[in-house]
Amino acid sequence: MYALNLPSYDVKIQKKPAGLEIFDPLRRKYVALTPEEWVRQHFVNYLISEKGYPASLMANETMIRLNSLTRRCDTVVYDNTLQPLVICEFKQPDVAISQQVFDQVARYNIVLKVRYLIVSNGLTHYCCRMDYETMSFDYLQEIPEYGQL
Repeated sequence: MYALNLPSYDVKIQKKPAGLEIFDPLRRKYVALTPEEWVRQHFVNYLISEKGYPASLMANETMIRLNSLTRRCDTVVYDNTLQPLVICEFKQPDVAISQQVFDQVARYNIVLKVRYLIVSNGLTHYCCRMDYETMSFDYLQEIPEYGQL
């Protein structure tokens, strides 16, 4: 599919009449293999295998209500009390990470009020830590390990 700036792993892909599907271990089912899904699955694998994020505290395609609209966060990571901790937003590799992408994840954060926002297109990754006391945020040099959140 695409070469990414993420570790490779043993991807499970199956061919269906409608096209290729990739196994999503968080949703426990095969889903359509799109370029964005390719990034999501690789990034989720990276968080679990390299950064110690517990798969049991992660969810893909988390539905939220924003005003009167229903939206889906690509991936949400929870703390051990099941409070949202991180929102991840993914784009396909040929989509540049722009202000619009950050605006999108910031809108989701109006509802979830997480401490960390992560944006990735599989090639470039950004992570920022929210500071609600000063109403500011800091970009981090790298994605923190789960134990550092």
